[in-house]
Amino acid sequence: MAFIRPFQPQDTEDCKHICRATLPASLASSPPAIRMAPYLWTLQFTHLSPQTCFVLDDGTGRVVGYVIGVPDVFAFADAYPRYVDEVLRGAQGVIDVPPPAQLETVEPAPSSSGEPNVLSMAQQAYKIEWLVLDGVEGKKELVGEYRAMMHIDLLEEAQGQGWGRKMIERFVGSVRSSGLDFGRGVQIGVSGENTKVVPFYERVGFRVYPGGEKEGCVWMVLDL
Repeated sequence: MAFIRPFQPQDTEDCKHICRATLPASLASSPPAIRMAPYLWTLQFTHLSPQTCFVLDDGTGRVVGYVIGVPDVFAFADAYPRYVDEVLRGAQGVIDVPPPAQLETVEPAPSSSGEPNVLSMAQQAYKIEWLVLDGVEGKKELVGEYRAMMHIDLLEEAQGQGWGRKMIERFVGSVRSSGLDFGRGVQIGVSGENTKVVPFYERVGFRVYPGGEKEGCVWMVLDL
């Protein structure tokens, strides 16, 4: 029987697979983007904040979903150089995410349609400011108010069974007990290609925060 448990280092490859298997179509069509994706949206959370990362175990040890994130994006940003050194500059990291030639000027962000800009993806993987803190008008205000950040992904076989709500509740509990400043609560970003999930997030307590459309997505927040 499936159950939720804390993330363990041996779950890393399963989590990488889940990230890649649930990518929006615009990224899933690009082999370089597929290789890079876990380094932008998964591995830094499990590496730097494993205590707030949880997985859905199918009962055999195989991971079929995860909810990952951090209670305070600013503390996360302070720790990010360790992720760069230990993961991105590791043997597999430099293969999957070739180090960008420059980190002075960000390339145009990956679009919600068409071929993604993999150079921009590599830059964001290496520079937490561009990945999380800075961006379009309103992004700094969002991050400043809602300091906790969450990502959740489940393989199709695990969807529609109530696990999403339970996993979010588990993550929220870890944020509340973290002792860190989570501001007003939790923020998430929903891909512009996956807005069908917005009603689900609304049912579990999130609401739309204006401004996400400027970067081709939907920002949502959960007040704690």
